[in-house]
Amino acid sequence: MRDQEPAAGRPGRRLTTKETAEALGVKPETVYAYVSRGLLGSRREPGSRASTFDAKEVEALARRNRREAATSPGSGADLSVRTRITLIDDDRYYFRGVDATELATRHSYEEVAEWLWTDRLTPGITFTAPEDTVEVARRAVNALPEHTTPTDRLRVAAIAAAAQDPLRFDLSEKAVLGTARVLIPTLVAALPPAQFAAADDGPLAHRLWTRLTGRPADEESLRVLDTALALLIDHDLAASTLAVRVAASARAHAYAAVSAGLGVLEGPLHGAASGLAHRMLLDVLDQGTAVPVIADELRAGRRVPGLGHRLYTGEDPRARVLFALLEQVPRAEPALLAARDVVATTARHAPLHANVDLALAVFTASSGMPATAGETIFAVARTAGWIAHALEEYGERPLRMRPRGQYAGPRPPQPLPDTA
Repeated sequence: MRDQEPAAGRPGRRLTTKETAEALGVKPETVYAYVSRGLLGSRREPGSRASTFDAKEVEALARRNRREAATSPGSGADLSVRTRITLIDDDRYYFRGVDATELATRHSYEEVAEWLWTDRLTPGITFTAPEDTVEVARRAVNALPEHTTPTDRLRVAAIAAAAQDPLRFDLSEKAVLGTARVLIPTLVAALPPAQFAAADDGPLAHRLWTRLTGRPADEESLRVLDTALALLIDHDLAASTLAVRVAASARAHAYAAVSAGLGVLEGPLHGAASGLAHRMLLDVLDQGTAVPVIADELRAGRRVPGLGHRLYTGEDPRARVLFALLEQVPRAEPALLAARDVVATTARHAPLHANVDLALAVFTASSGMPATAGETIFAVARTAGWIAHALEEYGERPLRMRPRGQYAGPRPPQPLPDTA
């Protein structure tokens, strides 16, 4: 570009196609592709069939191309956020430097959440919500259509709880922690009960169980559910967590930040992925073998649900913990065998390991829960992590989560659109 700067400094200086291609470092054919996409203007000089290009416009496009190259994936300029919450390293993950799987197997969901927020371990802590907040959330959820998804219900419950809290815009740590301890049990209490007498007290896992299945609870299954909640509290900057931090960066209150996370969570590549694995396991159990089920997935060009994770080269550590606990639940044995059959069958095509979605699917399928139950467990669990990230983001510079767009549309000025 050294020879381009003098040309740009001359008023009205125009470049030939060859000069433009050299200035941009592309072939002449690419120059005309830029023209057809509206990225570069051209003009034919009187008495000539050759096109010429404005030197300043060419220089501006060259600068833009250099910026895009500098921020392309793998260049080291990818979006990153400093956080002290979760580290994923060498097929393990840690909450504030402590092995997350050990925390989850030794402490309840509420204990891990409280420790993550405050750095204080409070044995036996349970989260409760005021009756008036729960009643407002329940009325809002009960007004929804019958086909409403669990995440829709949770999102509506969060909005209703926010409307009930006139001091929700207080973003001090004490106020946000108070919101968290009320919001999480409100989300659970607002869900329609699956049993005649749903639990409204005791550990959160016990209350959630009665919203997910009509079967009576047993100690082993409740332990699986409580451990799953603790394991899923956070997992670094997943898409939903990034949405929460963007909302918190704009100083949205905690309810709104959680709502942002719930909106992203519903995607099939995130919180809803366990539902796909649940349905697949039911098909395997119905057919007695994974072969035709996996064959159908591959034939349709679909990714086999519940397998592989971009952050782990081996088995997802969350899945490993849950599978070990599920082995102690007698009624989970058929679904566990089906899951192992899925992994072994898929290994003939690609050596993929089980992830937490497959483990959740084994749990929900063997507990008489609907396919959406894994999504509900995921959302309730992750709310605690979202609160931790919101608290962290409230301590940062406001609106720092504001990347700059790289405009790729037609260059101005463009004519006004024609009226119909």
